[in-house]
Amino acid sequence: MTTRRNFLLLAGTGLALGAAGCRDTATPPATATAPDVLLAETGRGLVRLTPQGTVDYGPAAVLSSDGARLAVVREGVLSLIATGTGETIGTTGVPAGWLPRVASPDGRACALSRTAESVVPQGRERTSLLVVVDGRTREYDLPGVVEPDAFSGDANALFVLEWQPSGAPDHYRVRVLDLGSGKVAPLNTRAKVPVPNGAEEQMRGEGRQAVAAGNLLLTLYTHQPGHRHTRDLLSGRPGNAHAFVHVLHLADRWAYCLDLPHPFGEGPAAGHAIAADAEGLAVVDGTSGQIAYANLETLTIDRTGPAQIPAGTAAALAFTGDRRALAGAGDRVSVLDRTSGAVTGGWHVPAPLLGLGLSRDGARVYAGTTGAVHWLDATTGTPLGQVEVQGLTTLRHVA
Repeated sequence: MTTRRNFLLLAGTGLALGAAGCRDTATPPATATAPDVLLAETGRGLVRLTPQGTVDYGPAAVLSSDGARLAVVREGVLSLIATGTGETIGTTGVPAGWLPRVASPDGRACALSRTAESVVPQGRERTSLLVVVDGRTREYDLPGVVEPDAFSGDANALFVLEWQPSGAPDHYRVRVLDLGSGKVAPLNTRAKVPVPNGAEEQMRGEGRQAVAAGNLLLTLYTHQPGHRHTRDLLSGRPGNAHAFVHVLHLADRWAYCLDLPHPFGEGPAAGHAIAADAEGLAVVDGTSGQIAYANLETLTIDRTGPAQIPAGTAAALAFTGDRRALAGAGDRVSVLDRTSGAVTGGWHVPAPLLGLGLSRDGARVYAGTTGAVHWLDATTGTPLGQVEVQGLTTLRHVA
């Protein structure tokens, strides 16, 4: 399903090029299959493409934050599937009308709702959530508008978005539902103490994108003028963050907001993209043409520099295993050295970018475009092939 929160592996496809500029070569003919397993969002729901063929999972399907697991409901059965192999690792019967919304990366847990995810949910007095953990189900009846967001690392809690006001929601706060007691409570601060009353951040969620990095769920927010972080509310500072990364620790249940420098957040939300791995985090802003690198240990911005991508179109960003960053927008992808920050080359792509991923061995770069996925040599950028995917809206994951 196409949702406000997309777990992105974004960047580009295209052709090899030197630091001086792009050059085009012929596009390889379309084939029936791709050499790796791909998960793509389409107008008809999630699709899994493999060397053996294509499987349509439909709209009642959701990927885990790291893309490793897939939750699908069909004919009253919830199936948890390993995306790499396609193996069903567990099934549970569920009543009619429940839609999978959040799957844990280990495939143990799934949260379901009776409403599909939307940018801003409709107002309601109460919310019903169905949570499945290790094949056991429990329904929760919660006051107000509550949307599932992510599981804690031990699957004993569910992080949720509590929208307010319940009659006409326009902002929310991130809270945690204890699955044992059924109670919803504030998160912890980074010092691992509960956030005091009146100091919970009010989010409007504009342009949310998120990626997982170990125990951290990193969510990009843009267009938040006047936003006050918990630390601002506690200290009395006015606050005025236009863009930041909300860092949620899934094991320790604390949250922290990493501010992005001006002018991040002032351009269109779609012009921003986020990527992370064990070595750090980066955010690209297509409007200003800048990329910011952050340290996940200290939660500070290390440096910013030019990304050299077109403005005015959806941005994309991904990391390779050899310390390169691929920053893309429109029909161009810049190749950057993450150590020096220098732009070392770039590729042209045949159509505007709709997501990117890397093969597990790092040899191929996959890029989604309207109606197709292309793959290229990850070292040279040489086009290697393409497969048609009718109605493709986003390339979500490469397994």
